[in-house]
Amino acid sequence: MEFGIFNAVSLLPQYREAHGAAAEHDRIMDELAYIRAADAAGFKYSWSSEHHFLTDYSHLSANESFMAFAAAQTKNIHLGSGIFNLTPPANHPARIAERVAMLDHLSEGRFEFGTGRGSSTTEQKGFGIEDQELTREMVAETLPQIVRMWKEEDYSFDGKFFSMPTRNVLPKPYTNPHPPLWVAAGSPGTFEMAARQGLGVLCFAFGKPEGFAPLIEKYKKEIQNAEPVGDYVNNNVMITTQMLCLEDGGRARDVFADIDSNVHLSLVFRYLDTFPRPPGVPDWPNLIPPSTPEQINKNIESGLIAVGSPDEVARSIQRFADTGADQLSFGMLSSSMPIELCEEAVATFGKHVLPQFDKDPVHSTKRQREAQVGA
Repeated sequence: MEFGIFNAVSLLPQYREAHGAAAEHDRIMDELAYIRAADAAGFKYSWSSEHHFLTDYSHLSANESFMAFAAAQTKNIHLGSGIFNLTPPANHPARIAERVAMLDHLSEGRFEFGTGRGSSTTEQKGFGIEDQELTREMVAETLPQIVRMWKEEDYSFDGKFFSMPTRNVLPKPYTNPHPPLWVAAGSPGTFEMAARQGLGVLCFAFGKPEGFAPLIEKYKKEIQNAEPVGDYVNNNVMITTQMLCLEDGGRARDVFADIDSNVHLSLVFRYLDTFPRPPGVPDWPNLIPPSTPEQINKNIESGLIAVGSPDEVARSIQRFADTGADQLSFGMLSSSMPIELCEEAVATFGKHVLPQFDKDPVHSTKRQREAQVGA
C-alpha cells in the first residue's frame, strides 16, 4: 500500500479563532508545509481539491496555482488534482488540457490527473448547471477529448457541451504519453465506469473500511478487461481518511477529541449533496455530535480510525489494506489541527508505519505506465 495526503484548506472554528483575520492565508501556508512534510517523510502523493463557494469546508479553488507552487518546493511526492472539475461551464476542456500539461512540465513528470464532476449543487449551480445529472454526461464527453488534445496538433470538436474550431492545444504533456488518469467515485456505478475506462479511483471513507471491499473486488475484476480512455490503464484505488500518529497514544487521543472533526463532517453533509446522507445526520447549522473519549478509544482499539500510537495506527492501516485498496491518503488539516502537530504526526507515521506497508520506492502509477507504454 502507498500513502498520500489530501489538501483542502478547511477553516474550522478553533482555527479561525486562533488566527483571526489571517486564518485563510495561514491555512493555505499550512497546507504547503503539510506537503513538504509528507514529501520528506516518504509519502508518495498529495491530492489538492478543487472546490468553489463552500465557505469553511474548502477554500482551495485555484488548485492549479497551488500545485505549481508546491511542485517547486518538493522533490519526490506526486502532485494530484483531487479533482479538476471537468464540466465545461466550470472549466473549459482546453484550459484543463493546458493546465495538466503545464503542471506535468513544472513537476517534471510528478503530476497525477484526478478528474470529476463536482460534488455539490452549490458549486454546480454557481456555474449555471441546474441539472446535476447532466454533469455525468459532461465528464463522459470531455475526458476523451482532453486526451485527444494532448495528441493532436489539429484538434477540433463539435459536441453537446462544448465545441472548438481547429486549434493546437499547448503545451503537450511532458510525461509519455500523458499523466495518470483518475476519477472521483462515490457509488458502485462510478467504480464500475472507472474500471471499464482504465481509470484510477479517488474516494472517501466515512464508515468501516470493509464497506469498500466489494467495490474494490469488482473494480479489480472489471479493470482486467478495460478499454482505457487514455493510452494506458491506471489500476489504482485511493481511499481518503483521517490520521493522527504520535509516539504517545494517549496524547493522540486527547488531541483528536479536540480538533473540530465533527464540524468538518457536518460541513461534508451540508455541502456535498451528491454524497449519500446517512440517517440521523442533523440539518445544518446543527452539528454532528463530537465523539466521546470512550468512542474514540473503542474506534482505535478496533482499528476503525488511524489514530493513536504507531502500533495502533498500523492496525488501522492493515484494516484498510485488507480491503484491497492501493493507496491511503490522509486529510489531516480538514480539522483545526495545528500545523506543528500535523508535521509531527506525519514524521512519526513516516518513521514507524509507512515502511511496514510501502516497500517499493517507485510510484505505482509510474511503474504501471512504464510497463505498458515504456519510459
